[in-house]
Amino acid sequence: MTYDESLEYLSNLGKFGINLGLTRIQKLLQLMHNPERRFKSIHVTGTNGKGSTTAMLAAILQASGIRTGMYTSPHLSDYTERMIIDGSQVGKKEFAEAIQYTAKFVTQMTEQGWEHPTEFEVLTAAAFYYFAAAGVEYAVIEVGLGGLLDSTNVIEPTITVITNVALEHTDRCGNTLAEIARHKAGIIKDKVPVVTAAQDEALGVINEVAQQNNAQVYLLGREFNSLLVGLDGWKQTVDFVRDKQPVQLKMNLIGSHQAENCGLAVMAALLIGETDQHVSWDSIKRGLNHAKWPGRFEIISGDPLIIIDGAHNPAGAKRLRENLDRLFIDKEIVFLLGILKDKDIRSIVKQLIKSDDSVVVAAPISDRAGEPDEIAREIQARYVVTAESVGVGLQKAKELAGHDGIICVAGSLYLVGFAREIIVSGQMCDC
Repeated sequence: MTYDESLEYLSNLGKFGINLGLTRIQKLLQLMHNPERRFKSIHVTGTNGKGSTTAMLAAILQASGIRTGMYTSPHLSDYTERMIIDGSQVGKKEFAEAIQYTAKFVTQMTEQGWEHPTEFEVLTAAAFYYFAAAGVEYAVIEVGLGGLLDSTNVIEPTITVITNVALEHTDRCGNTLAEIARHKAGIIKDKVPVVTAAQDEALGVINEVAQQNNAQVYLLGREFNSLLVGLDGWKQTVDFVRDKQPVQLKMNLIGSHQAENCGLAVMAALLIGETDQHVSWDSIKRGLNHAKWPGRFEIISGDPLIIIDGAHNPAGAKRLRENLDRLFIDKEIVFLLGILKDKDIRSIVKQLIKSDDSVVVAAPISDRAGEPDEIAREIQARYVVTAESVGVGLQKAKELAGHDGIICVAGSLYLVGFAREIIVSGQMCDC
């Protein structure tokens, strides 16, 4: 199977949709001799920040000399982004081999009368096989959706991280914060420590589930804290505090919310360090200094200054706006905005856009893309225009921003991923 053939195989699995549940993935992994049991793992979920936290923790473990895998979703440009070992994406040849290997057992499953696994289940199983075959010691595994019934929830982690809980995926995880929190708390395992920044009602649910599982909870703001100090160029300085002892840390990832994510990653690393002597403050500092997470408040260009951030739910949009206002006071913001039609478009727009902004609306590259004209009607801003493509939208945003304005691409990871490709390739006029 070539790389292109593996992509075609995965594309054909799209017809099975999103079908939450663990029965299929458990059977598939059983047939594959349970590769997920051949390495230690850390499980990360949350409404926002789970990808950044995953990336920082993986970077810390790698800097500690631990062979580290990282599994995340979705990808921005290429499926190979989802499987990373020691900071390097899986090669296309190795990716195709992992999919081909997994596909053999999918065929066995269906021949035995089992329901066909979904695309995400096949990807998850392939990632576990790839990590096991490559001799990974630890893998940091990001939940795909929710937690309780997510196909990653077959692992037996050493640490569980729940970043935060906000309203999202209400069609699958419940209509209230408590219901969504219960889905995310579904990854809590017996006697496995839980690191979280959840608050209020969601924290109550997490505490309840943790107590049922005899799992100790380490709460940001109680057992430890992580406080934003400031910016040094484009490096962010954070004070991590535990037992009233502050340690100053520098990291690549920018934004006040990243101070919180940093704290979660460091706390998880310190818990790992209690049994693994490789983890030290020196390796924590080196890991954070090198951690990267593309597409999340990422400064992708300096002239003009272009920031890209998924911001695909109201909470993410609110945090993005707060960071823009804090870092770019009195600067004109020009948005290239695209949102999926199944998202809370009105709330995202309300949190993100101000009356003195300029906004270009374009459709993300997705079957679920919201209509630009419909999104534009929700926006109250100084100037609003639609674009027929992401490339045209970028060019219009560049014209509006001039030399002094800030361009922010936001609203969907599908939009951000495609825009990032155009910007990095230097094809800003590519339509």
